[in-house]
Amino acid sequence: MSKRALQLSLAAAAVVAVSVGAVVVATGEDESERAVSGHQGVVEGTVWVANEEGGSLTAIDAGRNAVVATLTGIEGPHNLQVSPDGGSVWVVSGHDAMAVMLDAQGFQVHGTVFTGNEPAHIVVTPDGRTSYTTNGADDTVTAIDVSTMKTVTTIAVGAFPHGLRVSPDGKWVYVANAKGTTLTVIDTARNAVVDEIEVGVSPVQVAFSPDGRFVYASVNGENAVAKVDVATRKLVGKAAVGVGPIQAYVSPDGRYLLVANQGTEERPSTTVSIVDTDSFEVARTVETGLGAHGVVIDPSSRHAYVTNIYDDDVAVLDLAEQEVVARIPVGAKPNGISFSPLVLGLETERKVDLGLEEMEEMGHG
Repeated sequence: MSKRALQLSLAAAAVVAVSVGAVVVATGEDESERAVSGHQGVVEGTVWVANEEGGSLTAIDAGRNAVVATLTGIEGPHNLQVSPDGGSVWVVSGHDAMAVMLDAQGFQVHGTVFTGNEPAHIVVTPDGRTSYTTNGADDTVTAIDVSTMKTVTTIAVGAFPHGLRVSPDGKWVYVANAKGTTLTVIDTARNAVVDEIEVGVSPVQVAFSPDGRFVYASVNGENAVAKVDVATRKLVGKAAVGVGPIQAYVSPDGRYLLVANQGTEERPSTTVSIVDTDSFEVARTVETGLGAHGVVIDPSSRHAYVTNIYDDDVAVLDLAEQEVVARIPVGAKPNGISFSPLVLGLETERKVDLGLEEMEEMGHG
């Protein structure tokens, strides 16, 4: 099944639910444009975006909310992840079933490695030694040795694994099985499955609290987000969010959990649910754009960045004001998004062809 088909089937299965008591805040385009000047220089770093149908990656200067680089040459980039030190960017190509490692400043391709079929998400352990990808069509996760760019092992997980993240201490990888009802827990020391946790219909992505005590999962088929105690590996709560929740992310200060609600292409959702982690209730629902999909938050917890898959842009959401303060056009069908603390220092947009066709002729690795 293609990523597009998965998105449609997941959201179509969702039960239409409305978060009771949530406040919906809409920010018009003109209002957003007026607010941009007051939000430049608030955050420093680079926001990386994977444009799945555009076959490109976009780098955004977070200080200016401006595109500074567009990288082409990776077909079907569904998701990407900046390494913990910010020095590299990892991307998965659903079209070519491979993972690509890029230098985050020079944009050179460090190497590529084959994954399983239909890779969706990719993460890197806190020590930077291992990368993991979900392979939806194979029901597996691939573990990759970063130093050698070789596959270490392939791990069988649940049905159609999609999102995954590593715990803050690096001990566990939690995998959301989108065609099932569980999260698979992988022990990174042994690269072995140690548990399956029931969370609800069609979990799509997970997000850890900064202290690692809890992991949250977007439950697409129930228009909800689940809360799991990491120590006991038990479901301890569930909260209603918007229609068709996809990605989730906890602010580094631990205060908020953000859930992007995508809906379907025919009936797209347009919101992000801001969940108060103490009460585990939706504190506010903010209009961000058509098909809110990917979400990331900068290390200061001031700005969140949301890919709007049907608007072909990224919304900048100020968490202090809880409103959208900028919209940045990117490539077609922006999907995965990640934040790097490194500032590229480019004043004008740089366009780069990654030359992956030449690398494939020479072989992967």
